[in-house]
Amino acid sequence: MGPASRYVKETREAMLAYETEELAALRFSIILTARWEASEDEDSQQRAELRADLSLLRRHFGDKIDEIAMTFGVEEAMKVKDEVERTVVVPRDMKPLKIQRHEQVSSEDSGETSYGL
Repeated sequence: MGPASRYVKETREAMLAYETEELAALRFSIILTARWEASEDEDSQQRAELRADLSLLRRHFGDKIDEIAMTFGVEEAMKVKDEVERTVVVPRDMKPLKIQRHEQVSSEDSGETSYGL
């Protein structure tokens, strides 16, 4: 194997690792968003927004698998998908952060008010 072949192989492996990490991040987001949407702590409007987000995340997940298949082949894409689905977990005790939405929050340090996100 010549130097150019080694470079191409290393670049391909690095690209596949990058794509795998992106797929894993999407999987993590899907699991966490699904858990958040299913929680009883959210009002119906927030849950509807979370369902829409979840749908979008799932679509991106499928698109990412398609992208990997077009770049690295279907067999490699299925291996990556299976690996990500098997290894990406969200701890059961991990809860979504309570975020104040569109409410005025006072600043403890300066006495100013700002809007919570």
